[in-house]
Amino acid sequence: MHSLKKFTPDKSWFVFLDRDGVINKKITDASVLKPDDFKFVEGVKESIKWFSDSFARIFIVTNQQAVGDGKMTKKDLEDVHDKMLGEIRSSGGNIDKIYFCTTPDNTWSYCKKPSPGMAVKAKKDFPEIDFRKSIMVGDSLNDMKFGKRMKMITVFIGNEKKTISTNYRIIDYAFPRLKDFRDFLEKKAIGLES
Repeated sequence: MHSLKKFTPDKSWFVFLDRDGVINKKITDASVLKPDDFKFVEGVKESIKWFSDSFARIFIVTNQQAVGDGKMTKKDLEDVHDKMLGEIRSSGGNIDKIYFCTTPDNTWSYCKKPSPGMAVKAKKDFPEIDFRKSIMVGDSLNDMKFGKRMKMITVFIGNEKKTISTNYRIIDYAFPRLKDFRDFLEKKAIGLES
C-alpha cells in the first residue's frame, strides 16, 4: 500500500479524477446526457481550485459509454464538459485535459478503464507525467485497477465499507467525497496531519 504519511502536495505531483460520482452527482439508473443533468457534488469546485494551486496538472479520465450506446452524441458530451469546465474556471480551478472513452457498455477497449489507454494518451500529451507521483481518484473498482496498473496512489470516493475493506490491495485511501480528500491533504500541507 502506498503511504501519504510523508507526502506533501507540491507541483511535482499529478492528479487524475474520474468524473461521475466524483465531480458530479450520479443519476440513479441513468447517465448525464445533457448540461442540465450535470450537477456538481458539494465542495468539488473549491477542491479543484485547491488542487490546481497545489499540483502540477489535473486530468479527468472518464468512461462515457452512453455515447457508444447511442444515448447521446459526442457533441452532447462536449456540451456537458463545456458547462463543467466553465464553472470550474469561474471558481478559480483548472483542468488540463479531459480524456474520455466512448466504447459501448459491456465491450472491452484499450481506452476504457480499467485498461490503461487514457493514462498512456495523457503521458504522450504531457511527457512530464510521472505515474509514481500521481494520484487516481475515483468511485469504482475499475478506477482503482486503472490507477494501480499505472503505479499511482489510489483514492476511493464513497462510503461502501465492505467494498473498501475487501479491496484493500487496490484502494490506498478512501474518503466519502472529494472535498474530504482535499481537507485531508490541506491539513497535511500546513502540518496539522501526520
